[in-house]
Amino acid sequence: MSAFAGKPILISGAGRGLGEAIAKEMAARGAVVAVCDIDEESAQAVALAIREGGWQAYAYGGDLGRRQVFFDVAAEFARLAGPLFALINNASVLVYEPIEAVTEETLERMLSAGLKTVFWGTQAFLAHGQGDGGRIINYSSPVAYRGRPNTAVYAAIKGAVATLTKVMAGELGPRGIRVNAIAPGSVPTPATAGFVSAEDYEKRAQSIPLRRNGRPEDVAKTVAFLLGDDAAFITGAMLAIDGGIIAAG
Repeated sequence: MSAFAGKPILISGAGRGLGEAIAKEMAARGAVVAVCDIDEESAQAVALAIREGGWQAYAYGGDLGRRQVFFDVAAEFARLAGPLFALINNASVLVYEPIEAVTEETLERMLSAGLKTVFWGTQAFLAHGQGDGGRIINYSSPVAYRGRPNTAVYAAIKGAVATLTKVMAGELGPRGIRVNAIAPGSVPTPATAGFVSAEDYEKRAQSIPLRRNGRPEDVAKTVAFLLGDDAAFITGAMLAIDGGIIAAG
């Protein structure tokens, strides 16, 4: 019997990319997953694929950057599956552009997806989670530590998430809740295909110490580790899943 059997896990931004991979990995390990995405059609497709594999999943569409939406989703999922065991704050929007090109609309959209969802998701988890023994994983990035050009807003948000993770770990630890962050590096997914070409990814691979790009399963399996009992004494950590990008500077 899997250690995650029947455990309710809510994942934001799970309609594609890394969120989809995490949802499928945890469902395959026995968890009951809530596939949440601003694109309801994508969320429904992922949840259907999970159920067709013989696992358990619910789909929720909506803008989780709005506090009440996140609370409503968490409450409904908890009603159906029980108090939440874990929250994966995976939702994010990435726009590559120079600082002078950033608009109010882009800034608000990225802040809403990448930072507001972490606050509202955490509040909703505290209201509808199991409490002691609960787990939260936030999504940061190597760009928070490297200053990559044309990623000003994204890097600022991911730096904030990394710091927020430490605050959350210190604040929620006495309640028995572990909070960690992951920082996936260069990982080709359908979600990034629109603005990073296969040729660009190949160039990136040559600059990575392990000389390859990451795979969605690299990230999903690391999330499973952090959620599991083998990581019982790990909280406040930021785990790079980047093939050595941050370490190499």
